[in-house]
Amino acid sequence: MVILISPQTNLYERALNLWVEDTITKLKARDLDNLDIENLIEELEGLAGRDKRELESCLYTLLGHLLKQIYLDMPQEFNGWQCTIREQRRQLKSLLKQSLSLKNIWIDSFNEAITDAIKDIRID
Repeated sequence: MVILISPQTNLYERALNLWVEDTITKLKARDLDNLDIENLIEELEGLAGRDKRELESCLYTLLGHLLKQIYLDMPQEFNGWQCTIREQRRQLKSLLKQSLSLKNIWIDSFNEAITDAIKDIRID
């Protein structure tokens, strides 16, 4: 049995950056017939999931450190928490600026992150 691999799939498997450049070129040229649709869909789904995971991770870290700063009596850790809080705020601002659609899932992500952060530092 012979399995034929399309040149698009082969390029995708060999060199992702070249495949991305090729896909962008085809999209700009409106060459839809020669697009590697299956891998394009997979990559777009991966991007959407990655951004959501990054948002959730930044929120969890930010909220966890804010709660620690408020509720835990560990003054030796305060400066480190402050640095992390500033960095997570910067990353969230950048992420939301880059991907405006994340604002649509902000409330759900926030609620989940605060719930997890409270559980993890055991504030009840």
